Amino acid sequence: MTDETTHEAETPAMGSFDIRHLTADQLGLLGVSQIAYVKPVIVNGTTGFAIHAADGTPMALTENREVAMAAIVQHEMMPLSVH
Repeated sequence: MTDETTHEAETPAMGSFDIRHLTADQLGLLGVSQIAYVKPVIVNGTTGFAIHAADGTPMALTENREVAMAAIVQHEMMPLSVH
């Protein structure tokens, strides 16, 4: 089996995979500078929303989800929620 064949077998066809099953490496390949995700967090007893790059790098913390999503869009990125 060649490297090309192995790569093709490991790479899901467009539109035929479940994004929830991506590995960290695959998620990073989607574009760290293009995708950010928002997840609820508790910091010092206060609920907030953390913004992370696709590779998990923390980028910002906001008081509410709407501000987090707007900040991502303002920076020309695609927002995703993590539940």
